[in-house]
Formats: sequence, structure tokens, C-alpha cells
Amino acid sequence: MQRVKEGDAVIISYIGRLEDGTVFDSTENRNPLEFTMGEGEVIPGLEQGILGMTPGESKTIVIPAELGYGPHLKERVCELDKKRIPQGLQPGVGQQMQLYRADGLPVMGTVIGESETSFTMDYNHPLAGKTLVFATRLLDIVLESPGESG
Repeated sequence: MQRVKEGDAVIISYIGRLEDGTVFDSTENRNPLEFTMGEGEVIPGLEQGILGMTPGESKTIVIPAELGYGPHLKERVCELDKKRIPQGLQPGVGQQMQLYRADGLPVMGTVIGESETSFTMDYNHPLAGKTLVFATRLLDIVLESPGESG
């Protein structure tokens, strides 16, 4: 039976949850996810968990932060002077904002606190530092690596 290997294009359905059961993403009510193994299109832990699966197989994959969105880094939390926010914009705690670095590249940050003069911004990915649990089902392998067979 054909098994997933590096270079294969695969189609999966999944429900991604945090350890407490909170759903953070799902292919339910939308198209399944298609990606090529080894191309870095998905987080490493998900790719590693799918390796070796066969079409139709279901599997729960537990992904530590290091193989997901990385650790939550304290140096990516900082104060942003309210004077630097565009006039009329009044972000609240929990709101995400796109700002621009000094080199002009955009970065997403989440407001995690507010004082009289500044916002505390977290520029980590919202899932950084979290263990992720994916209930996955391999729907199909659509492309094998050149010169190899299952």
C-alpha cells in the first residue's frame, strides 16, 4: 500500500486543537489542505506526523511547540508608544495589528496590555509556545516522488 514519503503531494483534513481542547483551526466546512512533503509549507511536526501514513488513515498528532510555531520569546514582547499609532486607531487588548519594521517589512502583533502612554505588544505567533494536537485524516497522495513507487 502506498505510504506518504518526502516529495509527495498530500491532501489531508484536520482539526487542530490546543491541549485544553480549544479548536484553533480546522478544514471542516472548507476545502482540505493540500501540500508537498518536504517543502516547508506546513509546520514541521505536522509534516513529520503524516510521513508514512496511508490514504484513508486517521491519526492524532501531538506537536510540541519546538516543532510547531516555536517557543514564546520574551524579546518579542515590547512596549509601543501610543504616539506611533495612526491617528484615529484605537486598538483594544486582544486585537491584532499590522505594523511596519524600520526596514519596511510588515509584522503582526497582538495588543496584550495598555497603559496611559503605550501598548504592550506581543509579536510572537499566537500559537508560539503551545503544544498542538491535530486529529488528521490522509485523504489522498496525489503525486509521488519522481522515480519512486509506493
